[in-house]
Amino acid sequence: MQRRRPRPGRPGARHLHRRAGPRHPYRHPGPRRGRRRRPRPAVQCGESLAAGVPVQLSDGLKDAPGWSAAGQGTAGASIYKKADGCQVAARVSTNQGPLSVPGNDKASTEALFHYLDPSILPGYLATDTLRWGGDADKPGPRVEVLVYYGGATGTRAAVSYARMFAKAGSSVYVSVACPDRGSLAAARADVAARLAVLPPSS
Repeated sequence: MQRRRPRPGRPGARHLHRRAGPRHPYRHPGPRRGRRRRPRPAVQCGESLAAGVPVQLSDGLKDAPGWSAAGQGTAGASIYKKADGCQVAARVSTNQGPLSVPGNDKASTEALFHYLDPSILPGYLATDTLRWGGDADKPGPRVEVLVYYGGATGTRAAVSYARMFAKAGSSVYVSVACPDRGSLAAARADVAARLAVLPPSS
């Protein structure tokens, strides 16, 4: 019998025994390295707070490396200073009813910024978070705040955080000022980790 020749376009006998392998030989299955964890969602706490009971701010920043408490400043703000020249002023204000927009903490916070500086418009504000209670060395919930960048005085780099709790009738305001952007970034990381907004039950 004559041996049949392979038809064009079909694999010959030599190719029929080709080992099966991954379609993409250079892609190796397995866990992805370097995957970033999703940030914890901010708690929606504004309307769950008791009416007229103010929130507070922790003093945990004084325990961060390089930081120390430096007394009180304007309007009873707690002042913290760092060895590299950064300074943080953190305060809680009560009786904020005239600035509050019922049921809307974001609009209330925008009104607070505008009250403190009429040149600050809502479009200038960004969103960030601060810790919402908990321990500094453990993961925990965070609360949404609005941030204003560019509040620099002279050659210093600065940023301000604020959150109005309309139902509670209180607000938190934190300003951070540093000699340059590099030290400001480090100071902001310390604030995010150590300075917590405390619910009324804390």
